[in-house]
Amino acid sequence: MARKPLLARRWHYEPGVALLALKQVWAQTNEQKLYDFVKRNMDEFIGPGGTIRTYRLEEYNLDQIREGCLLFFLYETTGDERYREAAYLLREQLRTQPRTSAGGFWHKKIYPHQMWLDGIYMASPFYAEFASQFDEPEGFDDVTHQIVLLEEHTRDPATGLLYHAWDESRSQEWADPETGCSPNFWGRAMGWYGMAVADVLDHIPADHHQRDTLVGILRATIDAIVRVQDPASGVWFQVLDQGGRKGNYLESSASCMFVYAITKGVRMGYLDSEYLAAARRGYEGILTEFVTVDDQGLANLDGICAVAG
Repeated sequence: MARKPLLARRWHYEPGVALLALKQVWAQTNEQKLYDFVKRNMDEFIGPGGTIRTYRLEEYNLDQIREGCLLFFLYETTGDERYREAAYLLREQLRTQPRTSAGGFWHKKIYPHQMWLDGIYMASPFYAEFASQFDEPEGFDDVTHQIVLLEEHTRDPATGLLYHAWDESRSQEWADPETGCSPNFWGRAMGWYGMAVADVLDHIPADHHQRDTLVGILRATIDAIVRVQDPASGVWFQVLDQGGRKGNYLESSASCMFVYAITKGVRMGYLDSEYLAAARRGYEGILTEFVTVDDQGLANLDGICAVAG
């Protein structure tokens, strides 16, 4: 907040993730400055009638759905119709988003026939909360379908880890000719997926026929993640199963995501309490490996992968 009063000049998932974190801190502390910061940053983009500055529906980019998760609480706390209308605009993108033959969302229009683990986090929690807030029960079926479909295509039976992406057409140079999967287990991709499943479960009705399936997917994902936790540092590598490979490194964003997914899973009763030991090791490792405090007393989180292909 001190460094960047305006987090971004375009509507994008990155400020959306940061603002959601601040919103969650506000929910615990009720500090007005946190609420004001989130609202001010969102109001840079939300215009009359629910227009969203710099957003273009016709891009069909799942990343652009993510920041919409802030709209629900702003609508709830202000009653301002702009926020509801903006949520409906993003919902319209999902209604017409290109899909695979089995109904899975393409990650982007420019990435045809591809589903990525990232995309589950970018769209599914918004979609599930929209379905809950605006009485669209059929949305729950679509949300769970996205999660289950991608898990079926990307889960490695040997390790339990999930490949970063799947190309139904198998035309991408990275796609395995048999499975269509990308070749690696990327830490942050699995982090997106694990957080998404934990967050989606906040909104899936208790009696939904796929709820137990989602809980099982979360457990299997966390089991695989815990098995590749670095025993020395307590955190995780950029390429999860290749800790000793030259060029690989301990990566902070995935490590934070895994600790989030594990602790939330335990708190909500999806995971047994024994998983907290791994979460504690991870949390302590994050503080040791990645967090520094500068001369101004501001905390820094280092070791973040900027981007990966």
